[in-house]
Amino acid sequence: MSEYVLSIRARIGNDLLLLPGVTAVIRESDRFLLARHAHSGLWSLIGGGIEPGETPEEAVAREVFEETGARVRVSGIVGAYGGAPLEVVYPNGDRVAYVAVAYHCRLLGRASPDLDELLELGWFDQEAIAALPRREWIDAVIADVARSLNAGH
Repeated sequence: MSEYVLSIRARIGNDLLLLPGVTAVIRESDRFLLARHAHSGLWSLIGGGIEPGETPEEAVAREVFEETGARVRVSGIVGAYGGAPLEVVYPNGDRVAYVAVAYHCRLLGRASPDLDELLELGWFDQEAIAALPRREWIDAVIADVARSLNAGH
């Protein structure tokens, strides 16, 4: 947790906190890179919160590096997501609602999971993702990517 969020939590406790976030859509052919998170056991796209003074593009690159040790090239926005599907209650009781911007990213190196945050990384096609225990909001992101590919964008 960032110093910024810690300072807010010191004042509001576990109450709901609305935070800006980013997520990386890293794709090779028809497969997407997903991470299984240690705090929930669920699969999701790689991402996290934007720090004060940081651009969203810087945040997504930092988050991917922190969670996988790999650098990325950010190449565009997939879309913006929020609402009830992006609300999370962490094991310590902290409630967070994210508004996340998803970015197309190209992996520039080998990715391996930061075992403090992640249990594992994996490459999955859209059909396999639908069968995973996952954060279901990623379905909308992946569907948006598939639609843009089918439309030739």
